[in-house]
Amino acid sequence: MKISHAQILAGLLGVCVGDALGVPVEFTTREERLREPVTSMQGYGTYNQPPGTWSDDSSLTFCLAESLCQGFSLDAIAQSFCRWHDQNYWTPHGTVFDIGMTTATALRHLRWDQVSPLESGCTDEMSNGNGSLMRILPMAFYYQSLEFPELIKRVHQVSSITHAHLRSQMACGIYISIAIRLLEGDDPATAYFKGIQRIQELYRHPPYASELDQFTRVFNGQIAQLSMEEIQSGSYVVHTLEAALWCFLTSTSYPKSVLKAVNLGSDTDTTAAVTGGLAGLYYGVEQIPQEWRDQIARKDDIVDLAQGLASAIASENSTKDK
Repeated sequence: MKISHAQILAGLLGVCVGDALGVPVEFTTREERLREPVTSMQGYGTYNQPPGTWSDDSSLTFCLAESLCQGFSLDAIAQSFCRWHDQNYWTPHGTVFDIGMTTATALRHLRWDQVSPLESGCTDEMSNGNGSLMRILPMAFYYQSLEFPELIKRVHQVSSITHAHLRSQMACGIYISIAIRLLEGDDPATAYFKGIQRIQELYRHPPYASELDQFTRVFNGQIAQLSMEEIQSGSYVVHTLEAALWCFLTSTSYPKSVLKAVNLGSDTDTTAAVTGGLAGLYYGVEQIPQEWRDQIARKDDIVDLAQGLASAIASENSTKDK
């Protein structure tokens, strides 16, 4: 079954709605969220933005998706990220109000030092925030166009524009492998098990094998059995991946998944965006509450973007099939 506009829109809106739910309460503690849990789309708060406002998580996801409409070009993707930062491109209200330090450093390398996208990303161990994981989902939509190893190679390259450490690349690869299984129709538990099984075949080999122990809790297949107290929700990429998988696997609907993510506290927008990408793919657009969708900034532009990407992928697949 060919990937559809509805699947792409579900993924993009899944990320965006989760992101927007988390923006007003980013950096609040888990204790605060347990005391006053988020249950609906709110506004203002941390960044004083109106309800339905998404952050850099969605902006960079949309930049990637739009770039992919013209085919795969690391230069074009990197230029799009810079355009977001410098010209407020793909922002909800014409202003960049949030950016991670690692991403900011990489964009400076691109703009000021004129380095290539393969050399711009930070490679030190302390640069393993969740800034590439939060925007990587659109890569999954090309799973029918490329052999799996080649797709994951490109996922690594897209991560490396800003986050080039092996750990960040691998977190993105794991996430995309699971997302692909959801696109192929698996239920959440099956997608998780098959996704980690498939990606481990690539990561058993150098240079990635040296980082496998960082993902022990993901690869042992038991992430859903952990308690909330064992889940951390800060900006470290491994913690975000674990938290997103835990929220998705221990919930039974899109709203429950993303609200659980937001109410973990701390990096609320990104945890919910990464969770929401998977939940959107599985539950579909119609299971994202209409009230939330209607409040999302630039919703029509997002719908158009999904259509454009669906058309580009269909054209590429058609060419490949000839």
